[in-house]
Amino acid sequence: MLRVYFELIFMIIIWSFSFVIVDIAVEFIPPLSIALYRFVLASFSFLIIDIYFKLKIKRGIVSINNIKNKFSINDWLLLILASFTGISFFFLFQYSSIEIIGPSLPALFVCLITPIIIVILAIFFFKEKLNFSKIIGFLIATIGCFLLVTGGNINNLALDSPNFLGYLFALLTPILWAIYSTVTKKITKKTSSITMNKYIAYIGTFELLIFVLISGEFPVFIQNFLNVSLFFSALYLGLGCYVIGYFIWQNAQKALKSSKVASFLYIEPFLTLLFSLLLFRSETIVLWNIIGGIIVLIAVLIINYEKENNKKE
Repeated sequence: MLRVYFELIFMIIIWSFSFVIVDIAVEFIPPLSIALYRFVLASFSFLIIDIYFKLKIKRGIVSINNIKNKFSINDWLLLILASFTGISFFFLFQYSSIEIIGPSLPALFVCLITPIIIVILAIFFFKEKLNFSKIIGFLIATIGCFLLVTGGNINNLALDSPNFLGYLFALLTPILWAIYSTVTKKITKKTSSITMNKYIAYIGTFELLIFVLISGEFPVFIQNFLNVSLFFSALYLGLGCYVIGYFIWQNAQKALKSSKVASFLYIEPFLTLLFSLLLFRSETIVLWNIIGGIIVLIAVLIINYEKENNKKE
């Protein structure tokens, strides 16, 4: 059990530093091309893993009966929706926001606002009950979200603000990730999470390639494909954050309660801020953003604490 906690700490460190890696990478190529580079390497990693297991099956080391890759038409539609909300659109908006407003605010938005939206979606789609504690949690979260998003200055969301698009893109990411989480919850009832992630990566890579071609970025992508700094950035994001990070996450979900695993995510944005400051990255974050993030964190804990008391996992 202790090993699982160490793995989770390792995963959170990897994920926290990824925002800073992207902030460095956008100095070379546009956000969309970075996302494509990341998932080309992630897909290639899954392909190697597939070949490895097929060789094991051929040698009789692994039983083919234990490999479940069959999906219905409805499952494929859900996989496509998950690829748009969890990969192509999600990383386009996240990386674009990092380019505009730095790494820390997007990390705060996606890690702290997403759990609130997931609970709201669960109320509508999974018939979870809205009780007194959740209502109090939502009220506290509303105050915290206002401070987190605006930094205490509503003008940051004005159309003529230089960082308006950065805030808009950052705000879209927790919505997209909450939809992705809700969709994948349905898919994992029928198949393994690793199989699901593999196909979502394949589909998402194809979508990103189409977006890069439409945007006219493909020549820039090809010209920088052998750039050593970009290659290791993409390898870190694709193999480290997606393949290895998600593997650790899934194993932890099986070994621990989901609330305990999710609690590790709450420290991610604050680690990102620490890494960003240590590497002297440009930031738009102010004290009120951090205070708002702490208030949202308290609200999330109130909502999830009540949930765990009412539901055995």
